[in-house]
Amino acid sequence: MANGTLKVSNIETSSGSGTITIGQSGETITVPSGATISGSIANTPAFEAFQSVAQTPSLSTYVKLTMTSESFDTDSAYDATNSKFTVPSGKAGKYLFLLSAGGYDNDTGLDIFRLVIYKNGAQVRFDNILDTDQSSIQTSFGTCVGILDLAASDYIEAYIYASSNGGTYTTLHESSGLLQTRFAGYRLIG
Repeated sequence: MANGTLKVSNIETSSGSGTITIGQSGETITVPSGATISGSIANTPAFEAFQSVAQTPSLSTYVKLTMTSESFDTDSAYDATNSKFTVPSGKAGKYLFLLSAGGYDNDTGLDIFRLVIYKNGAQVRFDNILDTDQSSIQTSFGTCVGILDLAASDYIEAYIYASSNGGTYTTLHESSGLLQTRFAGYRLIG
């Protein structure tokens, strides 16, 4: 058989079920730049939400971060009104989440600064960025990352905990295109 290009609209087994093999061991399969991959091997759903306005959370308590703006949301699974991601039907699997947030104390400095990812209302990932009396630290920034095994209808939210020596804490929000407090996630392949 001569080498060439095979042009088809659909490839199926003759029986309608079974295994279709493309290439063989040691070969490289190339997907051209600009092609869209869909189905079970796509990293979707995927989203990135961010704060477009500053938030002044209550001190010494876990407060949900309000991220009401989105850079993208492939499956409309992020609810910007309620600042939460919900796994769509048929999209269970392992997901990677990234929470980056920062802010500043307007007075004497921070005692505690934590970022937390919640699943179905409970803490599942926790990053303690600062946990000591640091009266000289007034600005904080940190990241919390987690891989979670999720079922359809599980929901994920981003929280912050800040404690101050007497001031107020204000989050850093989008400014001049820089997304300073943001929450993103996507389903992992496989």
